[in-house]
Amino acid sequence: MGTHEPLSRRAFARAAALGALPLPVLTERALAQLSYPGEAPPDAVLLNANENPLGPCAEALEAMDRALRKGGRYQFGETLRLARTAARMEGVPEGCVQSYAGSSDPLHRVVLAFCGPGRAFVTADPGYEAGERAAAFVQAPVHRVPLTKEYAHDVEGMLRAAGKEAGVFYVCNPNNPTGTLTPREAVEHLVRSKPAGSVVLVDEAYIHFCQAPSCMDMVREGRDVFVLRTFSKIYGMAGLRAGLAFARPDLLDRIRPYGTGFLPVTGMVGATASLEARGVVEQRREYVRKVRQDLMSWLRANQVEFVPSVSNKIMIRTAKPGRETAAAMAARKVIIGRSWPSWPNHVRVTLGTPEEMEKFKSAFLQVISS
Repeated sequence: MGTHEPLSRRAFARAAALGALPLPVLTERALAQLSYPGEAPPDAVLLNANENPLGPCAEALEAMDRALRKGGRYQFGETLRLARTAARMEGVPEGCVQSYAGSSDPLHRVVLAFCGPGRAFVTADPGYEAGERAAAFVQAPVHRVPLTKEYAHDVEGMLRAAGKEAGVFYVCNPNNPTGTLTPREAVEHLVRSKPAGSVVLVDEAYIHFCQAPSCMDMVREGRDVFVLRTFSKIYGMAGLRAGLAFARPDLLDRIRPYGTGFLPVTGMVGATASLEARGVVEQRREYVRKVRQDLMSWLRANQVEFVPSVSNKIMIRTAKPGRETAAAMAARKVIIGRSWPSWPNHVRVTLGTPEEMEKFKSAFLQVISS
């Protein structure tokens, strides 16, 4: 293949399988741009990408500053230190955790490793789309199963949809975009009942915003489960790229070839410092809870329909197509999230600071009254 010859899909997948190309194929940034494809005005309120307006904690900032001063060195050991720290704090063997630049990277890797023609990707609808796009790239069937009336993953429906061809069952818990929980017993049933050879991918990117039980114990028990964590959300490190994948060593070995593994040292040291800092999760969980409760109370008072959330975003129903609402909000310098094809009249709104949410309320009232 010549140096200027474009890669076919098959050639790309083959090269990726050999570790020759960095992955993921589709990034968080590409999905975030669906909400606002242009460059936002500098004074805009950004409530579109589930970011944390508080940014990194003080301990992470100090650690990253020290790492920057040694930026001429690769500092590979920091990647290992993050994994060891996470293993110790979660009570899993060191061989059961791997560091990544965010959690979308391992999400894509799991799909590429376990899905393909005849090996389906099964997800909720609406749900986070990155996995299904990776599945489509490798020509895997994609099954989108509507949420239950309680806005949980319909695990029985997911099992029926996949039949025996399942490769990956994807459970984002709390779910993105709805911010709703799937009961632990439902995930247990899915893990017990899935076809042999498939895996359950539990994305816990938003788990810290609530006190729901994690599925980390399934990793400790050596089950066919991946658990993903990210530092983009409650830890406020979205632009710095740090995440973790937890699974049995043999499962982690399956996804290792799908990328280079070279990680940003700032993200690694910031993530380690965030894990070791005292009270960060608890303080930020309470901060977000107060903002969330205030917004939900305001929506109820103004008779605006929404999906009650336990996370850092809320799906709000609008009288007009969500894209039109988002465009009208953007014209008022408040950038909100996207809609999903199955819920075209909903928009996802990320929770910001109390001051930012007051600007949202003012602009939203103007939009819905016009």
